[in-house]
Parts: sequence; C-alpha cells; structure tokens
Amino acid sequence: MMKAIVVKDQNAGLAGMKLVEFPEPSAAINDVVVQVYAASITGDELSWPSTWIDRAGAERTPSIPGHELAGVVTALGYGTTGLSVGQRVFGLQDWYRNGSLAEYVAIEARNLALLPDDIDFNDGNALVMPGLTAWQGLFQHGQLKSGQRVLVHGAAGIVGSMAVQLAREAGAYVIGTGRAAHRETALDFGVNEFVDLDGKALEDIDKVDVVFDVLGGDIAKRSLAVIRAGGKFVSITGWNEEQVDGVQNIDFVVEADRSQLLEIAKTFREGRLKTNAGSVVTLDDAVATYNSTDRVKGKTIVRVRPYARSQFIS
Repeated sequence: MMKAIVVKDQNAGLAGMKLVEFPEPSAAINDVVVQVYAASITGDELSWPSTWIDRAGAERTPSIPGHELAGVVTALGYGTTGLSVGQRVFGLQDWYRNGSLAEYVAIEARNLALLPDDIDFNDGNALVMPGLTAWQGLFQHGQLKSGQRVLVHGAAGIVGSMAVQLAREAGAYVIGTGRAAHRETALDFGVNEFVDLDGKALEDIDKVDVVFDVLGGDIAKRSLAVIRAGGKFVSITGWNEEQVDGVQNIDFVVEADRSQLLEIAKTFREGRLKTNAGSVVTLDDAVATYNSTDRVKGKTIVRVRPYARSQFIS
C-alpha cells in the first residue's frame, strides 16, 4: 500500500480530496513505475471528464489527480525500453490514468524524459505542464518564428510566464497582458510591452502574428481583432466562438513529448528559463493547501518524498 490523494465525487471539487492508503500500481506493457518525489495539480483538472472516467467512458473512481511528476524509476513493465530502474525522470501522465499525487505512479515510458542530475525534482516538476503547454502553443500550433509579434494573455501566470520566456528566446516581440498588479512580474519574466486589461484597450495594440490565450471569455473574443491576416489564435481554454476571416482559430490539449521536455530542461539548465513555482508542501499537507482560501502566487509543488540533493545530484 502507499499514500495517495484520491477523489470520488466530482461535485465536491477540491473539498472532496482525501489522503488515503491506496494499492501500489504495477507496470503494464510499456509502463514504468515511478517513485514520485515531486508532483502538482492543475487548478481545474477536477472538472475534466478524464479525471472521472476511462477512455471507454466508464467510471474509474476513486481516482488520483495530478499529472505532472518528477521521480525515480523503480520498476519496468514487459517490453519497456528506453528507461532503466534507478533513473531520474520527469514527465506528464496520461489524462485518463491515476496521477501523481501519490507515492508511486504507473506511467507509459514514452511520457517521460530523463531529468538531468543538476535539476532539482521540484524544478523538474514545475517545468512539465507549463513548459509543454507553452512550447506546443507557441511553436507547434502557433508556428511562432523569430521577428514575429506575439500577444500572451496572463503573462505573469504559471503558463503565461513560461510562454513569455520561450517566445523571447525564439526572438519574438512579446506583448503580455494582465492586471495592473501583475505588471512588474510580467516585465521580470521578459515581456517587451505590458497591457493592463483594466486600462488600455486590447484593440489599441498594433497587429500581432500570434495570440496565446489562457484566459478565454470576452478577452479571447476581443483578441481576434488584433491578429493580422494569416495569423493564429491559440488557446487552452476552449474553442473561440468568434471567427475572423484570415485568422486560424486553434484550441489544443497539451500532450507528453520527450524531446520537448529535454529542450525545455536544456534551456532551464543554461539559465535562460525560470519556473513560476510558489510554495512547496508535503503530501500530508497537500489537501489542506489546495483547499485553502489564501491567494497564492505561482504553482504549488507537492514534495511527495523527502530527499537530500546530495542523494541524486553530483
């Protein structure tokens, strides 16, 4: 048995999370079992259908939330290649499987990348979801190139701040949005220009090639007016009901990608990328932390297993 956080009632939301004893997973074909050292959840994942059902549509509760993880491989499934027991890894769990807020997780090997020895587990975990989401939104879907202009909504947020940095690294001119209180944070992450959503109108912005949206709603609809013909609106919040001739409308769900994770880790190691991590809590304290009404900055990291850096980092 292992410690794990589980949910059983979709209507209960975060209040329905409980820390329990749960059977340890075993490795299926092409799986590995990872002893989890760091994990986290995305704020709205308890509203996703995949948290509650399997791919066939059958209920799969109680389920373990959390899809980002960093840890150490402890077992290999039949036919698994590319990883070995004892390796440090980080990656993204399949949406329809039990997640990472547990002492162990079974995950397809292809969803993981080797975590470099000089990257802490907490930092590795904090790079996964924001890094992959920003990378895929900007480059895979937005096809952003050097010299182009990109508008990043929520530029001081967990995903937005990563998008700002990766876009700047790619040579783009980055306009970030947010509330007035977020200005300094967004500037610190590297925006060339900041737009206060309570002040300057979006429509006053000079035309951009790509909009990367994490907000949705009215802001998403209004953003279409600032995209040049042939440009792209890329969102993670759902399909934009508004349409503009000549603008491609893209909504996507982030996917695990080993090569992208390695590129993100390389950029981080070289000091050209930083995480937007907030507090670090233990698995025992995670339920209370996620249910707290206190306003937090950055991504909450759950340190599932205590460790000394000297155990793994030479």
